[in-house]
Amino acid sequence: MKAILRFVIAVIFILSGFVKAVDLVGFSFKMEEYFSPTVFDMPFFEKFALPLSVFVVVLELLLGFMLLIKLKLKFTLSALIALCVFFGFLTFYSAYYNVVTDCGCFGDAIKFTPWQSFIKDVVLLIGLIIVFILYGKDFKKKDAYSFNPRKETGNKFKYILLGVFTVAMILIGAHGIVHEPLIDFRDYKIGTDLKAEKAKINKNPSEYKTFYSLKNAKTGETVKVNQDDYIKETKYWAEGSPWKIEEGKNESVLIKEGYKSEIVKFKIEDPNGTDVTEQIINAPKAILIFSYHPQSVSPELLKQLEAKVKTQGAAVVSGVSTLPNTFKTIKNNMMDGTAIKTIARSNPFVLILENGRIVDKQPAEDYLKR
Repeated sequence: MKAILRFVIAVIFILSGFVKAVDLVGFSFKMEEYFSPTVFDMPFFEKFALPLSVFVVVLELLLGFMLLIKLKLKFTLSALIALCVFFGFLTFYSAYYNVVTDCGCFGDAIKFTPWQSFIKDVVLLIGLIIVFILYGKDFKKKDAYSFNPRKETGNKFKYILLGVFTVAMILIGAHGIVHEPLIDFRDYKIGTDLKAEKAKINKNPSEYKTFYSLKNAKTGETVKVNQDDYIKETKYWAEGSPWKIEEGKNESVLIKEGYKSEIVKFKIEDPNGTDVTEQIINAPKAILIFSYHPQSVSPELLKQLEAKVKTQGAAVVSGVSTLPNTFKTIKNNMMDGTAIKTIARSNPFVLILENGRIVDKQPAEDYLKR
């Protein structure tokens, strides 16, 4: 019983750490959300989001693997309980205040709502406490928290396994940082047909309803009224009505969830605000240079990229960034920075489409080396 429970919990932590290790840059974007002014308001830490992400993922992976092979069990369980309490606080805060809609617990592989994430952390915490109690008799009284391998000569093989596992995870994580994730869990993986995905979204769209926050100027009473009832009830908007809409407090509530895909955010506009998405995804071949933070990109690198993409014989060649004048010799288009980050993690990167299908995407440096 206790061995099975330990195994299940260990595998959950390893899987959770693995999908984040594959895409450490993506997890760092999630960390930036927590540090943003709308959540914990600690913008100073945003610049350290990537190293902090690496630290958290390494901790999760190593502790999960140590639990799996039953190495330094008392220390491992104690550390995992502390880690669960920490994650539980973050997910509860996200859920209660509805500030981070996806904790990134399993990267882009499995999406959780904030409350689902919190419940998952609570269940894991309870499981860890049960395992801690069940293994209580097995703990050594001395050196239970020591990491001195010389006192653990009987565990040499376990340390070798831990070392091999650590090296493998470092290589996987490094590849995702330097290039792109080895395994792409995102909706924009190579082979995705953007036209087909958009057709599915249009056929089965999500439906939202606006709820107005109204305050009675005479009595001070406040109510939440959906848009349909607001229109029907003339007392809320007729001339002389004491009910006034409270600015900034209206809510858009999901009524019916349609086809879910991040591609709903794939919307490219020219600097004048004209939507050019259809033109791009209907082109026989389109080569796009994306940058979610063009201010940090070397002008020389952009110059080399522009020179190369113009020689590839594509019907559409364009630069897509958050600024209207990023590119000098190719057409400038614009897209939301967060949406660009969802497509690929590098800044800048090159996306190649053929009739709307993603046939390739690479970091700029890798593209130039081809």
